[in-house]
Parts: sequence; structure tokens; C-alpha cells
Amino acid sequence: MSTPERVVGVAVHERTVSETLAVIRRADDLGVRAVWLTTGGVGPDGPTVLAAAAVQTRRIALGTAIVPTFPRHPLVVVQQAIVLAQLAPGRFRLGLGPSHRPSIEGMYGIPFQRPLEHLREYAMIVRQALQGGTVDFTGRRFTVHARIPDPPGTPVFLSALRPASYELAGEIADGAISWVTPPAFLRDVARPALLAGAARRTDGRRPILVGHAFGVVSEDEAAVLREARERLAGYARLPFYQEMFAAAGYPEARQGTISDALARNLVIHGDEARFADGLRRFLDAGLDELIVSLLPVGADRTGSLERTLRALAS
Repeated sequence: MSTPERVVGVAVHERTVSETLAVIRRADDLGVRAVWLTTGGVGPDGPTVLAAAAVQTRRIALGTAIVPTFPRHPLVVVQQAIVLAQLAPGRFRLGLGPSHRPSIEGMYGIPFQRPLEHLREYAMIVRQALQGGTVDFTGRRFTVHARIPDPPGTPVFLSALRPASYELAGEIADGAISWVTPPAFLRDVARPALLAGAARRTDGRRPILVGHAFGVVSEDEAAVLREARERLAGYARLPFYQEMFAAAGYPEARQGTISDALARNLVIHGDEARFADGLRRFLDAGLDELIVSLLPVGADRTGSLERTLRALAS
């Protein structure tokens, strides 16, 4: 049996929707395999932006990493996924996750209670709807009854940080999406937990592991690390991430700081050859797919993005 081809895609974090769409179109033109968008705070809604991208692109896979689950009913997400599946047949993948207590309680005012139980029920409803077309679900968090004509079969991925969430994804989803997670943790903790969950499946499907890193093709390491620390600072303030970083061998993260060693581990940079080595470093940790958050640096931001997209496409 041949080994499945591993995929490298991008996460785009531009300031405006038009800028985001321009980068996605360019990635599609160059042959980058996949693009992912996050949805957080009160920024642009990822699925809506991807719907616009779907009609402006030809081949690039489109994914959400992630759509927070607490603020929207699972059937609302199903409705959005159906639109995307029809606009980009075979190209859309839905990533879901509970987000974090500070965002859900502090911004939305929604109690962040039993997030794994909530995510389990939510994902089961969404997956039944999109892949089976029939939902008759009564749980502790949701009661949903619906029929979906011509279900699109959209793959459903779950966000994961700690072992229990990887096990959940392995058991009930099509894969797990990690975020800013060191390769050693992916290899030693995430993948074994995903496989442990998969051992409880009855459908015979193999869930895939999707990892994430920040990345840019640039020889200016000082500039890269300055930009990286700014992007990573928010993660260092979230308890779930602090504990994951500590378990990966960086206990200083519990103090709310990103050390130079951790930043270097999480950011792929250098010239084209070194950048390619960094991609392999993550993929060789047991990933099926890698998401690279674009991290342009220097005065020529457009040139930095172009150089990085070309390296990813090759």
C-alpha cells in the first residue's frame, strides 16, 4: 500500500477581506494545495470569506481552522457548509472547535461549560447532517432533528490541544487540527492519542492529523522572531496553550511568556532550502497535513508573501 501524499497549505491572516481574497487567489494560481481561515473575535466570518474565495478559485482546498462552536447552533454551521460544498465541490473541509473561556465568556457572555462534552455532541450532529443527511439527536447539550437533502459528505475536523481532545477527534471526526504545537508534542502525544481514539471507531475511517506553524521565507531571523513573538503572545496568555507548551518541554510558558527556544520551534524560516527543511521537521512528526500561517516580514510585505507562497507551492 502506498503512503498517502502529505499536504502543506496556508493560513491567511490579512487585515481586510479583499486582501485575504487576493492572497487566496494568488495561492491558487501558484498551486498551493490548501488554504485555511480562522474565525475569532468579531473579525470577518471565515465561512463567508471562503464562500467568496470559492467562486474566485479553481483548485485550492478551502478549510476553516476553526469555526468556534459555542456562539452558533450546529445546524447554522451545516447551512454554511452546504453552501461552500456546492460552490467548491470536493474542496471544502470544516474545522470546528470550542475556542477558549476568555473569548466565549468574556466576549459573548456564554458559559464555557464542559467544552469536550459540548464539542462531542456538536460534531456528531454536524457530521451526521453533512455525511448522512439525517439527524435525530438527543443529548445533554443539544436536541436536534433534521433532514438534509443530498448531503455533501463534507469532512469534519476538530481542534485539539491536549490528549483528550485528540482522542475525541480520532473517535468521532475525520481528523484533528492542532495549532502552534511543537513537533515533539505532535509526535509523542498528539498522534498516539488520535490513534487511541481511532481504535474505538466502527466505520473503518482513518482520521488525519493536521499540524500548524508560523512560517516565512526570510534570512532575517531577528525580524522573523520579533514578528513571531507578537503573533504568539496571545497564546501564551491562554491556560490551555500554557499547559500544552509546558507538556512539550517549555514550562516557562506557564509564566505567560514565549521563550526564544519556543519561538524558534514554532516558526519555520530561513532561505528556501532551510524553509523546506522546517516543513519536513513538522511533517516528519507524524502529520498528514501542515498549515503554515503566513508571517511576512520586512518593508516589502508583498514580496515576502510572494516568496513564501512560491516556496510552499513548490
